[in-house]
Amino acid sequence: MIRTEICELLQIKYPILQGGMAWVATSELAAAVSNAGGLGIIGAGNAPGEVIKKEIEKIKQLTDKPFGVNIMFLSPFVDEIIELVYRERVPVVTTGAGNPGKYIPKLKERDIKVIPVVPSVALAKKMEHIGADAVIAEGTEAGGHIGELTTMALVPQIADVVKIPVIAAGGIGDARGFISALALGAKGVQMGTIFVCSEECTVHENYKNAVIKAGDRSTVITGRSTGHPVRMIKNKLYREFDKLEKSGASVEEIEKLGAGRLRLACIEGDVDMGSVMAGQISGLIKEIKPVKEIIENIIAECDSVISRLNYLARGEKHD
Repeated sequence: MIRTEICELLQIKYPILQGGMAWVATSELAAAVSNAGGLGIIGAGNAPGEVIKKEIEKIKQLTDKPFGVNIMFLSPFVDEIIELVYRERVPVVTTGAGNPGKYIPKLKERDIKVIPVVPSVALAKKMEHIGADAVIAEGTEAGGHIGELTTMALVPQIADVVKIPVIAAGGIGDARGFISALALGAKGVQMGTIFVCSEECTVHENYKNAVIKAGDRSTVITGRSTGHPVRMIKNKLYREFDKLEKSGASVEEIEKLGAGRLRLACIEGDVDMGSVMAGQISGLIKEIKPVKEIIENIIAECDSVISRLNYLARGEKHD
């Protein structure tokens, strides 16, 4: 069994975090991941405090294991959610789309671990400087909001310059990706798309099936011209985005088109005009499984991957 300092930091069995995906990462999914030995994370997205409070109350009924809440700093309810996780003593907070610096001292009062998602070396160094406990280095292969650098390029560069643990994200969906991330210098991984296709994930079956049907080139990026690029599965909505961006439409017009589209896909199951956010790893996912099976299969297959690498290191043939 692979254990790293992330396991000690977060008090989890395996160094596996579940991405805090808005409308996807509910208490049901997060509890299943935590119960299976990883760190389940509730995605706060743009939801108000009362909604996330119910999710936190529910996950505390579903698991006695550590869990986290992901806070997006583009949300209008950031201060409200920070106050909530402080009051509820949520063990871990992951953050995205902004700087958590001004909130870290308050969260540290409750020994809440703060782990920002970062797309660059400069931001990783800044997060270490302001007191983050670890960083999630997320490559452009990931679903949802993304940066420019690939996981393969980003993770080792960050691992070389920070002393806090690095968690790799983006394009990881099996034991090969997991071991590769560790080889790059990461101390753990965060996965999202593979958990979309779990039995415990509450998104519409149409969303899950769209991921399962996806191939290696099925995902595309929208919103580059707005400064908030998003990776999703190509559909009618993407073609509308593409048409708008090529016509030189304003940021406001493009963002208006995107409003409410993730909920449309996740809850209503409209995978034509909804935003089916998913990573490039989608082409590896072929079926819906229980979370426990997903995690245990990855951990079990690690031995096979390491064995094959050991054979290669000795110059021996391995079938």
